[in-house]
Amino acid sequence: MKLRYLLVLLIVLSFTSLFIGVKDISPIDLLNLGDDQVQIMLQSRLPRLVSIIVAGISMSVTGLIMQQLSRNKFVSPTTAGTMDSARLGLMVAMIIFSSASLFEKMLVAFAFALAGTFIFMKILEKVKYKDAIFIPLVGLMFGNIVGSVTTFFAYEYDLLQSLNTWLNGDFSMIMSGRYELIYISIPLMVVAYLFANKFTLAGMGEDFAINLGLNYKLIVNIGLVIVALAATSVLLTVGTIPFLGLIIPNIVSIYLGDNLKKSLSHTAALGAVFLLFCDILGRLIIYPFEIPIGLVVGVIGSVIFIYLLMRRKAYE
Repeated sequence: MKLRYLLVLLIVLSFTSLFIGVKDISPIDLLNLGDDQVQIMLQSRLPRLVSIIVAGISMSVTGLIMQQLSRNKFVSPTTAGTMDSARLGLMVAMIIFSSASLFEKMLVAFAFALAGTFIFMKILEKVKYKDAIFIPLVGLMFGNIVGSVTTFFAYEYDLLQSLNTWLNGDFSMIMSGRYELIYISIPLMVVAYLFANKFTLAGMGEDFAINLGLNYKLIVNIGLVIVALAATSVLLTVGTIPFLGLIIPNIVSIYLGDNLKKSLSHTAALGAVFLLFCDILGRLIIYPFEIPIGLVVGVIGSVIFIYLLMRRKAYE
């Protein structure tokens, strides 16, 4: 779990990713790339690589922040209703603001994602039985309710196919001009790092944080804004990526503990490495076709999630 090893692995996987595709380009060709090969690299391979790395970092770090603020290791944007609320916002934007730009639709989706995350956090405050497994189940039920509303109106306005096509996790359509929105996540990750120590204190409870002179409500709100905006940018650019924000922070915390400042860089690096590995695997299994990243991460992530549950049970 040393950071330098993760960075070396990230570089190796990144280099490998650039040379996997239907158009055969080998590392030797870098010395003398033709016009077609240059266009493929600049228009498709490099944008895809950047999207994978930024998405992996964003979803892992947002999961870490949510787990810290909710004080629950099984909470993430996909189990707290954040992604489902963003989907509802996107559908509302498609119905009411059909001619709006992608950025304007993102603002609507962000507003819904933020509202959904706030509602989930308010539900947590009211729930007395705060078992580690019970809380994400509440989040999943809340997300399913929001998802049902989304599906109903999508059927009503004949938008279900468009919504599903857009939101299925897939990097195959990433190319220059269609991924730049994800850059919004980069400054958000910098802000998350700057506030890491305060998020750690906020995760110790409201009373404890206030006694240390921390503006608890403000810090929680900043954390939720980061989560909602980063998750929305990934959702609109790549689609839904399950389990990533859930399992990566848990794996890192096993080795490094719960100090967010200390574990954030490792979480970001491991998230990028894991997503890049899954993407390469999905492109190789049925080459020259590819399996959507949402399916690959879902299968591998579910196995790891079950292991984490069993591991927790063994230590009880």
